[in-house]
Amino acid sequence: MSTPTGDEHTVRPIRPDEWAAVKQLRLDALRDPAAPIAFLETYEDALGKPDSFYQERAIGSGDGSGSARQFIAEAPDGTWVGTVTVLLEEAGTVDWAGYPVERRQGHVVGVFVRPEHRGNGLIKALLDAGVAWAWERDAEQVRLFVHADNARAQGAYRKAGFGPSGLVVAFVKDEAENELEFVLER
Repeated sequence: MSTPTGDEHTVRPIRPDEWAAVKQLRLDALRDPAAPIAFLETYEDALGKPDSFYQERAIGSGDGSGSARQFIAEAPDGTWVGTVTVLLEEAGTVDWAGYPVERRQGHVVGVFVRPEHRGNGLIKALLDAGVAWAWERDAEQVRLFVHADNARAQGAYRKAGFGPSGLVVAFVKDEAENELEFVLER
């Protein structure tokens, strides 16, 4: 599954052997100025993980058999310029914040586009690929969480069809800040 975007970037799932590039893109994302309100993980935490962590992540996502799939936006020169990961959450389980999962759903995490590639539709193309994968696996909705102060990301998610559900969750790193759930219904 590979989808060219209007600007010649290609959005595709990662391959199992691309773990080093997966690791590097994650580290680059965590150095972004917006990282403190965009990601729950720090650069130092990600850097401290063994290569086996990224190898297992790439294998599980890359072969398509697991409950998560990572998509990347690839520039014509082969540079990875963005990423989205979608996790499948099963009804009857509990999510990362301790809330019950009421239906099979996709959960978008790790959204990142390099600053010099923002504003050209790559986030929407990445989200479209992730949502399509979730629909193929019978998800009833796809959701994501976005920091209450991250207006830029909220705007991008709205353009991709997501909207606030009304659920507000205390941000794990700072109880004084909140994450807003945005959903896209099937």
